[in-house]
Amino acid sequence: MPYRISLLDKSPVPDGATAAEALATSVAYAQAAERLGYHRLWVAEHHGTPGLASSAPEIVVAHLLAATRHIRVGTGGVLLQHYSPFKVAEVFGLLASLAPGRVDLGIGKAPGGLPFGTRALQVELAQPRRTFETKLEELEQFLTASLPESHPLAGAVALPRPPVLPQRFLLGASPDSALLAARLGWDFTYAGHHDGAPEAVALALGTYEKASGRKASLALAAIIAPTRAEAEAEGAEQRILKVTLADGQSVNLPNEEAAAEYARQAGGQPYTVAARHPSVLAGTGEDVRAALDALHRRHGVVEFILDIPTADRAKRLAGIELLAKAGLRAAA
Repeated sequence: MPYRISLLDKSPVPDGATAAEALATSVAYAQAAERLGYHRLWVAEHHGTPGLASSAPEIVVAHLLAATRHIRVGTGGVLLQHYSPFKVAEVFGLLASLAPGRVDLGIGKAPGGLPFGTRALQVELAQPRRTFETKLEELEQFLTASLPESHPLAGAVALPRPPVLPQRFLLGASPDSALLAARLGWDFTYAGHHDGAPEAVALALGTYEKASGRKASLALAAIIAPTRAEAEAEGAEQRILKVTLADGQSVNLPNEEAAAEYARQAGGQPYTVAARHPSVLAGTGEDVRAALDALHRRHGVVEFILDIPTADRAKRLAGIELLAKAGLRAAA
């Protein structure tokens, strides 16, 4: 069975560039992805991160929908812990009314930033805080107009009602997330660009398929270059720091400076750092296509969402061009 290939965009800001330049690259990236035949493009959400211009993905999604004609565009993902499910349902109902059949709503659980930014985002939220699972259930009810009469917010209707609902995805890296997606009838995307360990991938994908009867999609990081040596050299430089605070809280960050700042914003706690190299597909377009073929055969993945982890505009655009030349349309 064929599979689809799609893209994740974090709007990275190159050294010496501006957020405006990074967002202009995101537009060019989406238009190139559409021209080359990629299935969808998702925009990530991050807060308080100078190197990423992706703090409000729903705004970027609206702009990219207007700048393209047929590629699906969505979020990977909206960080629901910060927001009212009712407001998210309204925003995506509006987007799906503007571009029927082209909008995806991907939801993520992580805070997507440092403690000061999280605190600022959540200062208006009611206490005690509701669980992520409760908020996700409520979002589905607002989207589908199925809020039960017994619900405290019964009678509230998220408008407009689009002709075609957004396709809904839960992004996660655990079997628990896979089960939650299956219970709500949502699609599931495993965050392999965060934890690409083969056993973890197999467990989460298998859990989702068993619970839902459907196949999941898999997000991966990929470095695609004209030569294998060039791609592997760039891939060797990729690393993630797992920062663990004294209170047991842990988070993945890109460098030591971010680790120190996170600990400072968390109250100056002592912390430890463990460096690891994330799972990255690295090679020519043909190499990466062969790796995706192998993963498809092994796990039955129906779609791959590729994150190209570089801020260099030319490398990002060249990478997706090289993969497309290796047979993207045949895969889709």
